[in-house]
Amino acid sequence: MELMHGSPADLSNRSEREIRAYAFLDRLGISFDRTDHPDQPATSMEVCADVDAVLRVHICKNLFLCNRQQTNFYLLVMPGEKPFKTKELSKQMGVSRLSFATEEYMARFLDLHPGSVSVLGLMNDGEHRVQLVVDEDILKEEYFGCHPCENTSSIRFATKDLFGVILPALNIEPVIVHLEGLD
Repeated sequence: MELMHGSPADLSNRSEREIRAYAFLDRLGISFDRTDHPDQPATSMEVCADVDAVLRVHICKNLFLCNRQQTNFYLLVMPGEKPFKTKELSKQMGVSRLSFATEEYMARFLDLHPGSVSVLGLMNDGEHRVQLVVDEDILKEEYFGCHPCENTSSIRFATKDLFGVILPALNIEPVIVHLEGLD
């Protein structure tokens, strides 16, 4: 893996969703660094550790959640090393019985597949069916790391660009939570 700046010059072997992610960032004038890892898809936080070292950033844990009735959907972004405790988030959100949403809803609302969940998938949610929930520790980081809607590449950009440019461009107001990872 090597560190590169900006969108790939050759997009021929990239998925449509990844190409849309790069085009979106470029349209907003977001400067970003990238590393490609097609032989090592980031399917776990352990694999992300290798990516973290190249990008010099912590790839976030991105969890696609829903309520029991599957009528409200949430994208939780939190530090990768912090344990996720459903009860803790449910209490803060005032939502009982949060659980992982199905792959079907992930594809329908975010045009993403498991392992590639990313805050950039929200650009595909034109109806705003998914509420972004962010652990406050994310705000403390200089850079934000995520996938460009595919887990065979990873990118980093300034956290201030996420909250000051990207989310406003999508008309998204995140819910900020304080998670400790405790039972």
